[in-house]
This record gives sequence, C-alpha cells and structure tokens, in this order.
Amino acid sequence: MLAIIGGTGLSQLQGFEQLEKVALKTPYARKLVRLTRVGSGDKEFIFLPRHGAGHKIPPHQINYRANIAALLELGVTEIVAVNAVGAIHGDLLPGSIAVPDQLIDYSYSRDVSFYDGKLKKVHHIDFTNPYSEAIRERILQAARRVNSRSQTRCEVMPSGVYACTQGPRLETAAEIRRLAKDGCDMVGMTGMPEASLARELEIDYASLALCVNWAAGLSEEAITLEGIHSVLEGGMQYVCAVIAEIVQHS
Repeated sequence: MLAIIGGTGLSQLQGFEQLEKVALKTPYARKLVRLTRVGSGDKEFIFLPRHGAGHKIPPHQINYRANIAALLELGVTEIVAVNAVGAIHGDLLPGSIAVPDQLIDYSYSRDVSFYDGKLKKVHHIDFTNPYSEAIRERILQAARRVNSRSQTRCEVMPSGVYACTQGPRLETAAEIRRLAKDGCDMVGMTGMPEASLARELEIDYASLALCVNWAAGLSEEAITLEGIHSVLEGGMQYVCAVIAEIVQHS
C-alpha cells in the first residue's frame, strides 16, 4: 500500500476521489491521526497531511511518530513525502522539483525514534542511504512521463542533499551559508525524523521536494509568504500530476 504525505501547499488532494476518511489512535499521541483513503483510476492509496487540516501544525510540533505508526497500521509499505523546500544549489530554481538522495538533520527536541527504551527496546538502524532508491526512481520516472506530455516542463534535480532545520522561522543568511558549506542543496523543516521513523518500521520512503523560494541571502528579493504561495499554487498542480503517475504505476 502506497501513502502520500502532503506538506505545505498540499493539505488536500485535488483531482482524486476521496473514498473514506479514517481516524486512528496510536500510542504516541492523545489525538487521533486523520487520514484519507484516496482513489485514482483503479488504484487506491492513503493520504496524510502532516500539518493537519488547514495547515495548523507547525513543523516542530508535528507528531511524526504517530503519523508513521498510523500509516503502518493501515498496511502502508511505501511513502512518497511531498516537501516544500528553499533552494541552496544554483540549479534548483523556484518552481522546480528535486528528489533528494541524502539528508542532514539540524532539527532538535523532536521525538526521533520508536526505539526510545520505553515502548520499544533500544535499536540502531542503518541509515547510510536515508531514501529508498526504488521509490526515488519511481518519482523520477513519473516526472519524466508528465514532462513528456506537458506543454510546460518542470525542471527536475534527480538527487541532492536535504537539510532539515527546526523551524518554524526561516533561516538566516549565515545559516544558509553554513548549510551550503556542509554540502546541502535544499532546506526544509519536515524531512526528519519522518524519514528515519519510516526506516525503523521498514517502510520504503522518498521525498518529492518542490522548491518554493531561494534560501535566505541567495537572492536580492525578499522572501515573502505571498511569493512562496504563488509558487506553491502552480507547483502543486505538477506535483499532483506526478503523484497520479506514481499511483497508476504502483
């Protein structure tokens, strides 16, 4: 079973059939995790908006453990996570997408593991390659198919290093210079611990990252929410087209 985790700009899916709303209780949260069974043609998948309905939960307060545990309970074995990112690499233009193959975690004070010695015994996973290569390739193939029949092509960066910062504020110019020196190509706030939690539960996971702005200090223009939402509005139409391709070829 495939799951799509929606991020900023994708709190609900357009153009898909909503089959059933589901609310699950997990040991990791008092509140229920709310998901939707979604249809696309003759295929079905699970949709989970990580920020909740109406984008009310900031990145550092998302209950990533509850979300991933709920997906496992529904039989999910594969996750495509949609992330909005700021561009650090010069080839990652706003409005383009990236499919990262590595990440660096700069977040803190989040519940980062199921194996915390309380509900589960301490265990150490191999996280050398944080993203599933098979899921990454499916995303890239889907993007190529969408580009082949679309009048407006979207540029795709086929790899890269995702930097996960704490949020919810955007970064300083000095912080972005540091991330660039560390080898990061893009920056977001929700990539971790989502990816490592999926690995702990042996769920294949990869990211479809939509670039919504230049990171701090890399453009003469100020970063504004209006500008970000303008890119999101157009970019998410393309992302949904890619999701439809992924689902149909799953």
